[in-house]
Amino acid sequence: MNLKSTTAVLLTTLFLTLSACSSEEEITPGNNAANNATTSATTAVTPSQYQTVAPGNCAAVPGWASQNGGTTGGGTASETTVTTYAQLKAAVENTSVKVIRVSGTITITTRLSLQDQNGKTIYGASGAKLVSTDQTASNSGIINIKRCNNIIIRNLVFEGPGAYDTDGWDNAILDDCRNVWVDHCEFRDGVDGNFDIKNKSDYISVTYCKFNYLKAPKPGGSGGTDDHRFSNLIGSSDGATADAGKLRITFARCWWASGCKERMPRVRFGKVHIVNNYFNSSVSNKCIMAGVQADIRVQDNVFENVANPINLMSGYTAVTVTSGNIFTGTSGTTAGSGTAFTPPYTIITLAGTAVKANVTASSGAGATIGGNICGSF
Repeated sequence: MNLKSTTAVLLTTLFLTLSACSSEEEITPGNNAANNATTSATTAVTPSQYQTVAPGNCAAVPGWASQNGGTTGGGTASETTVTTYAQLKAAVENTSVKVIRVSGTITITTRLSLQDQNGKTIYGASGAKLVSTDQTASNSGIINIKRCNNIIIRNLVFEGPGAYDTDGWDNAILDDCRNVWVDHCEFRDGVDGNFDIKNKSDYISVTYCKFNYLKAPKPGGSGGTDDHRFSNLIGSSDGATADAGKLRITFARCWWASGCKERMPRVRFGKVHIVNNYFNSSVSNKCIMAGVQADIRVQDNVFENVANPINLMSGYTAVTVTSGNIFTGTSGTTAGSGTAFTPPYTIITLAGTAVKANVTASSGAGATIGGNICGSF
């Protein structure tokens, strides 16, 4: 392609991206678009509004991961493509490998361990999956990310063998990590849970991710719960007091879908911004769960045919449920209590009426973007 045609393509892509953004209102901290009578409708992102450029050239990551210096992952470093477990394990453990491209379906024979690394991206080509079939307490789980900084995980399906309460491992865990962006991933059928964040992890953004359980839960586990389809835990225990002042996390445009029973998410200690998400698990028992010192802002989400959208547990700090949330066919509590934190960042926010269409679109939540590309968030 010559320079002239390349320039034309880039200008066209830029125009499409700006067009998408112009239909969405940028909300300053503490300003809820749904409270403004003049708020306009927001359109869903379409595939044509994505740029096929490396994330090092993208606009800032949305939410809490934009703070503390920002999150760039491996940036524009050269890619290492992996198609087997052995290749993936070697690349994950190699600090010199900064961008990993996962292709095809890889069965995880032993849980991956990404530890003590800085600046790394792991992303999936279209259709990429990481699959675990092990339900044992010691060998379950897909990846444990520990003491890492500046990490990006994108466009991957994490598929476990199904929920089984043996105090095993989640599909993915962030443990004592900072500045992590998890975007356009699908987490399903984790043994203990789908995706947990704990142990002083901080400045995390989870965007356009889908959480579900497609396999029946296995009863009779040593933990005592016969249906442990508990999706997301923030903070490991009430006694983990080192988490206080940390666990600053944004969940934006995510989808808690079929089979999720509880923990969407369950929060301890953190300042968690839950904005523009869609909840429609018909088997739900409790959705957002506020535990000890939880400080949660619930903004412009859609809750559809779920039970207990807001569960106020003991010891929480504050849960603000803004007037922009939509509750349809729900039962149980929909109100919060107290005044939650004000996010220090700006984030492009959809009106509640536009959330479901955006999140469930073909380019919405889940591993739907076909690679490591920028999106017009």
